[in-house]
Amino acid sequence: MQRSNIFDYKHYFYFKIAVVVILLAFAAYLIFEPTVGHYGGSWLGYVLGTLSAIMVLWMAWYGVRKRRYRGSGATQGWLSAHIYLGTALTVLVTLHSGFHFGLNVHTLAYGLLLVVVISGFFGNYTYMIYPRQMTENMGEDNLDGLLLRIAEADKLARQIALIMPDNINNTVARACSETSIGIGLLEQLRGYQPNCPTALAVEQLTLMGNDLSTEQRKPYRELYSIMVRRQSLVKRARQDLMYRSRLGFWLYFHVPFTIALLMAMIAHIVAVFFYW
Repeated sequence: MQRSNIFDYKHYFYFKIAVVVILLAFAAYLIFEPTVGHYGGSWLGYVLGTLSAIMVLWMAWYGVRKRRYRGSGATQGWLSAHIYLGTALTVLVTLHSGFHFGLNVHTLAYGLLLVVVISGFFGNYTYMIYPRQMTENMGEDNLDGLLLRIAEADKLARQIALIMPDNINNTVARACSETSIGIGLLEQLRGYQPNCPTALAVEQLTLMGNDLSTEQRKPYRELYSIMVRRQSLVKRARQDLMYRSRLGFWLYFHVPFTIALLMAMIAHIVAVFFYW
């Protein structure tokens, strides 16, 4: 039996609702043209605006409630509702405006809505893609375990490098001391360090091994193996931090802009009813 996902949740329940809402809105927009023309202050504009405001408040409330839910089914329902109803909401608000935009609080509310919806789409994407990629990247390991194994590899590499020529010793020491993992938000989000010292060390060690004596070749091979393993561990740790940071970072946009949208929507409503 195929397991449902956020797109076909309960036989496309929220998709069907969104389609009905969009079709009814378009039908009303095409059939009932107010004498003053289509704009937010017409009777049709008020109807579409009221429905849009209700949907914004419901989705914001639903976003808070979903954090109290237990089980994957409820989470799938929340995501499905936000994807489909968020899409329908952008259509309703656009028709509500009558395609009249300007430098005012009304267009500000519209712009904030688009930012919230787009950031919500990105958030849904991250929660669909990154958890699986995190599992594939880490397997049975965890970040603390990887960092411990990197520290152990550093210790072994430094010990072996001490009996090697100075150029190899310096290369290994520089890689161990200058390689960073998730220092700063930007590095966490992009998941790599420009000109990674560990990657450069592996490349340089490949060439340095050609000039070693017979006695030095055995420890060199062990050292090279350790550095290659270290490079793999560092990459996996950075990837894990990248997935974690991207999963959380979108909320720094989505939540504040949602609050800003609610404030702008209130200002929009007050302006329409008291100052329009």
